[in-house]
This record gives sequence, structure tokens and C-alpha cells, in this order.
Amino acid sequence: MHLSCYTGAQTKLLETPLTIPARIAGLGKYLPERVVTNFDLEKMVETSDAWIRDRTGVRERHVAADDETASTMAVLAARQALAQAEVDPMELDLIIGATTSPDGMFPAIASLVQHGLGARRAAAFDINAACVGFLTAFATASQFILSGTYQRVLVVGSEVLSRIVDWSDRGTCVLFGDGAGAVVLEAAKRGEPFSFVFHSDGGGADKLFAHGPCSQPGEADPGCYFIQMDGPHIFKFAVQAMEQATREAVQAAGLTVDDIDLLIPHQANLRIIDATAKRLGLPPERCMTNVDRYGNTSSASIPLALREAWEQGRLHEGDRVVFVAFGGGLVWGALLLEWAPVGPVPAAAREAARVTGGGS
Repeated sequence: MHLSCYTGAQTKLLETPLTIPARIAGLGKYLPERVVTNFDLEKMVETSDAWIRDRTGVRERHVAADDETASTMAVLAARQALAQAEVDPMELDLIIGATTSPDGMFPAIASLVQHGLGARRAAAFDINAACVGFLTAFATASQFILSGTYQRVLVVGSEVLSRIVDWSDRGTCVLFGDGAGAVVLEAAKRGEPFSFVFHSDGGGADKLFAHGPCSQPGEADPGCYFIQMDGPHIFKFAVQAMEQATREAVQAAGLTVDDIDLLIPHQANLRIIDATAKRLGLPPERCMTNVDRYGNTSSASIPLALREAWEQGRLHEGDRVVFVAFGGGLVWGALLLEWAPVGPVPAAAREAARVTGGGS
């Protein structure tokens, strides 16, 4: 298998086949208790459950409580991942946070997670690549392990997008939700086939963005911090970008789309996911979706979907799994790995085996 890195329109493929001596050892997730349904939104903005579901596939989303932040949710998801991996926080070498909605300008949420976990040995920093943040953080963590610099790395994606959503704008408020997902990566006895591709087009930044307190004068009003999106443009871009990145990642690994056992796409919009899968020729059973229950959780969406795919028994040893995402920037990318067993077999898988006669 080849390890590859793509940036922009340029492609570089390493001549020497490499494998990443790392595996996912633990998975974790956290979702705020409060749920906002489409019927709740009907009371807040001119919209309807039918309109939202038809255009986005979303029927409800979780919204953080007043005392919850990206870092506090990340800590809870991380604890679950660490428990599954049977890793003590003091054994972590590095924590990488992925978020577009941090607790503040600084410090990084990763530093706050480090403190919250008591992981005093770990270095910590954040990555902001919008909705591709988790993928870039995952790839970065893998490179630290590949180089031999670190043995165990925690990657967390956590978002409180509800705080930068204009709840009077039906074009965006119906889409986004809050949540956190985490994975523990550790050096493995055998390398897992792996490839990744990343692209960026800063010329499209005005199609999906959110200003902040350090923006140009006149853009610092808190109302300007809301997510701004050109919906039609982003839809067309997203489908093309996710198809392209997926094909490049599997090609870089010496595989074809037919070799994909499970596609775990960024959960932005069900129509985007369905259109991407159709263009790739992948049937629904080979594409993981949970956008109907959580909406778009940006950096958290793929680790949340990954944890749920495991809970549902949809991941098996040796499966070729592809993560693919797009986001503001504009950025897009994909990552392919070969699945290794994680933790005990989930109850859903045991039940499926019992029903089909494949086990007790």
C-alpha cells in the first residue's frame, strides 16, 4: 500500500510503499442532552419538518447546554475512547483537537482536554480545517506515530456550532448541531494499509465561512460571527469534491472504489451523501449515515459516525474504510484505512449474528 499526500491541484505519490504502524484502539462520543427537533424549529423560524427533511435529511439535532463547551464535551468523548482502549491518560503522548468553535481564541481546546483528563505528559494543539478537521488531525497523529516520535495519540473533534448559528436563518439553522467524537491511536505490531488526500481552494472562502473577533474592522460585530453559506454552490462543490477525494484515496492505496467496505462521509446533508454514494456506485449498506439525528456537527461528524458504525456491528477486521469530508476554506479530503478490531464485539453485532445463525 502507498502512503500519499495531495495538496491543491498538485499530486505527490511516494515511490516507496509504506504502511502506518498504527491502529485505532478506542472510540468515544458525547452528545448534549438537549434535542431540538424540526417541530421545535417550526416555532422559531418559517420552516416545516417536511421542508427540512426533504432538503437535508435532518429531523433533529443536539444543542449544548449553557455550561458545555467544545472542550468539556471533548473530555467526555475522550474518556470513553480511553476506557475502551484501556489507556490511562498519563500514557498519552499527544492530544490533537479539531474544532471550528473553540472555547476561546486561545488556549487550544486540546490543552483544556489535557488538563481535564489529567494527561500531564501529553503535548497538545488544535487543528482548524473546518469540517475536514478530524481527518487532518487523524492524518497528523498517524504521522507522529509513523515517525516513531509518539506511541499514543488522542484525536478529538468537538463542536458547539449552535453558538455561531443564526437561529432566524432557515437556510443554516436547520443544518447544524453540537457533539464530540474521539479516537485513541496507538503504535501497532503490524501496520495497517493507509492513504490520505487533502485539497484546498482559498478562492472559495466566501462560499462558506464565519467571521471572528479578529476579522477586519466592521466585521467584528457578534452578529457577523454567524455561519454564512451559499447553499447551492456548496451542494455542487461538496458532491464533486467528496467523489474526487474518495477516488484519489483508494487509487493512492492501490485499490478501487469496489474495494471500499464502508464509506463514512462527513454528515453535512443527506442529499449530498446520497449523491456522492450514487456517483461512486456504492449501495446504502456500504455508506454510514446518522445526519438525520445529529445534523452537521462539523469536525465531530466523522468520529461520531465511526463510533456508531462500530456500535452497529458494521466494522469487521480487514474492512477497507474511507472517511471523506469537505468544508469551509474551501477544503476537502479523504482518508483510507484497514480496520482492526476495537474493544469487545458490540451488542448489535452479537444480536445480528444470533438472528442469522452466525453465532450465539
